[in-house]
Formats: sequence, C-alpha cells, structure tokens
Amino acid sequence: MQLESVQSLTTHLFVLMLSPMKTLAIIVALILMQTVAGRAESLYQIPVKDIDGKDTSLNAYKGKVLLVVNVASKCGLTPQYSALEATHEKYKDKGFTVLGFPCNQFLGQEPGTNKEIKEFCSGKYNVTFPLFDKIAVNGPKRHPLYVALAGNESPFPGDIKWNFGKFLIGRDGKIIKRFEPRTTPDAPEVTAAIEAALAAK
Repeated sequence: MQLESVQSLTTHLFVLMLSPMKTLAIIVALILMQTVAGRAESLYQIPVKDIDGKDTSLNAYKGKVLLVVNVASKCGLTPQYSALEATHEKYKDKGFTVLGFPCNQFLGQEPGTNKEIKEFCSGKYNVTFPLFDKIAVNGPKRHPLYVALAGNESPFPGDIKWNFGKFLIGRDGKIIKRFEPRTTPDAPEVTAAIEAALAAK
C-alpha cells in the first residue's frame, strides 16, 4: 500500500509540475505571435516621405504585395528600372506594387535632388510606381524602414550590399524574401515568389 501511495503521489506531483509548464509554453507562444504581428503592423506605421517630400507611411499599401527596392540613377544596375516598371505594370491590378527608395550610399550613385531623381525616372524609364525620399539603408543613420527590413530583428538581416537590393513583403506585412542587387526583378525566382505571395490568402 505504501508503494502505491508513493507512486500515486509522484504522479500527482508530475501532473502539477507539467501544468504550469504547459501554461508557460502557451504564454511564450502567444508573446511570440504578438511580437511577429507587431513587427508586421509596425512596418506599415514607419514614417517615410514621398519623392515630393510629403510625410506618409506604407499604410496606404497595406494588404498588397510589395517589392521594396533601394534605387540609384547612376549605377551599372540602373537599367533594372525597366524590369521594375514592367513587373509593377504586370501585377499591379492583382494587388502588387514596387516601392523605390533612392539611396546615395554606394559610391555616390544617387547624387541628385528628389526632383531630379523623379524627372530622371519618369523621363528615361517611364516609372509609374511610387518613389520616396532619399534615405540611408546602412550605417548609424539607417532609416527605420531598413532597420525593420535588414536589421537584427529581420528574418533576412545584414547590410544592403549595393543599389537595387530587393525585399518582398506579403499582404500581411511580413518579409517573405530578400533578393540581392544583381538578381533582376524579372528573374524566375523573383517572379515565382511574387506570384506565390499574390496567391496567398
């Protein structure tokens, strides 16, 4: 009888110990889910300026698939503007848009004013997708948007390597993919990722 009592007591103690552990695991999982949701939400709330210098955010693009690109006018990769515009045109009616963020951090290849950048893009490449204020994507003055996209908390952390780095954002605001500068906007892997993101509910 004593042995049975000891076994019964051990079982009860194990159950009592297990219950708080389950509760703790559930709490941790909920916190993680809220953190991820918060990051997605905060991406839309990050203040930015458009190419005309007006205060705005990405909230206007909530629910769309986004390709965020750091762009430059005097780079060997600048012709990617053509493929960016073509991709934007191809998928814009399905809930997709390209967002261009000029940056002058790579050998000073985006030296112009916002007005000059806007005129260059529309005049030479017929760009119709949204362009924004010139920003820093690396270093201590990195814009908060790029802290979210490429900082330590990002699923794809690490400095932007050059002009025309690309981040694909899903309809839920989560970062899906990162494509390095030399991967063109119409590369098969980019097209496949965009179409998969558009198909996702």
